[in-house]
Amino acid sequence: MNLAGSTTMLDQSLARLSSGSKITSPADDPAGLAESIGLQSSIGRTGAASTNLINAISFSQTQDGFLSQIGGALDRMSELSIAAQDVTKSASDRADYQAEFATLQQYVTNSSGQTFNGVSLFSATQLSVTIDGDGGTFNMTAIDLSNAAYTNATANTVNITTTAGAVAALALIKAAITQLGTDRADVGANVSRMTYTNEQLGTLQTNLSAAKSQITDVDVAQESTQFARFQILVQAGTSMLAQANQIPQSVLKLLQ
Repeated sequence: MNLAGSTTMLDQSLARLSSGSKITSPADDPAGLAESIGLQSSIGRTGAASTNLINAISFSQTQDGFLSQIGGALDRMSELSIAAQDVTKSASDRADYQAEFATLQQYVTNSSGQTFNGVSLFSATQLSVTIDGDGGTFNMTAIDLSNAAYTNATANTVNITTTAGAVAALALIKAAITQLGTDRADVGANVSRMTYTNEQLGTLQTNLSAAKSQITDVDVAQESTQFARFQILVQAGTSMLAQANQIPQSVLKLLQ
């Protein structure tokens, strides 16, 4: 019976060492198994939420890339508006300025239709990002290029072909630049918030993994010691059983 028990324990120790897990069957630790399953699920959900955040951060960074270029276009439009107010410029000069001005207006207008993986980058609708394994969300501040500050500056009626028109255009462009500053600040706030949250998820995932490891991962040094112990017990038990089996044969020889 002792040999059978030692053999069972040796097989169990070998299974743990070969699998790297302390729980090789539900009977080993039913409560630990249940807890480890819950922890593994939490780890998976946390990883998925982290992926959501990384994608949302990339989305916001793409927004900011476009806004930066739009800012350059608006800056140039404001310069052209000032240049068109030069009293020494002819109508032909202003027509040249207007050609570039109109092209930049079109660029700003077209940017409002840009997408990220099929999702509009510049919409009045807030995007809700799932930020944790329990389904918590964060609503990113929407960046809307159809805002009146932009559309007023890019309307077809806005032109710099005359001094008066250039003065009016400058006022509208300055309003668009102010709105752009607000929008870029909102994008930065979105990225900052999601970056901190993603770092928090990374810490959480590390701790969850450590907790699961404590329950399921085998202590190789300790288990190796147990394996050696049971191996010796099995060898000793087998030897003793062999000797015990020889005793009846010795008795029979004495009776012959």
